[in-house]
Amino acid sequence: MAEKDTEVTFKKETVSKLLSSCFKEDKTRLSGEAALLMADMLRIFVQEAAVRSMKQAGSEDCDQVGIEHFEKILPQLLLDF
Repeated sequence: MAEKDTEVTFKKETVSKLLSSCFKEDKTRLSGEAALLMADMLRIFVQEAAVRSMKQAGSEDCDQVGIEHFEKILPQLLLDF
């Protein structure tokens, strides 16, 4: 299996809709810059989760990362963010 160095990205529109769905008041608005910043934060969060899951799998001598590795790192990841 060939490894690719692909950049994880999130569409600004998707992030805007996701965040807007959580607003309690209809008057609350989200600027384009805020959506881009949140998309960047999501990218960093996903990258960090992938790296930590990979390290967890490596520490258990596994050659594949599974959901169980992600579940083990999730509590600490959420505390760090």
